[in-house]
Amino acid sequence: MEFTIETEQEEDGRWIAEVMELCGVMTYGKTREAAIAQAEALALRVIAERIEAGEQAVEPIRIAFSAA
Repeated sequence: MEFTIETEQEEDGRWIAEVMELCGVMTYGKTREAAIAQAEALALRVIAERIEAGEQAVEPIRIAFSAA
C-alpha cells in the first residue's frame, strides 16, 4: 500500500496533513512535520481497525508514505 500525504499551511499558521487514499484521515499540527507524523499514525490506526474488522485482506502488507 502506498499513501500520499498532502500538506497545507492554514492562515492561522497551523499545518494540515491529509492522507489522500483514506477518507477522513486528516490532522493538524503546529509544524508540517508534526502534522505529517500525526497523519501517518492515524492512517495506521485506520488500517489496523479495517484488518481487525475483516474489511481488508489479511496478507503480508508493505506500507509507504510520501509527502506531496
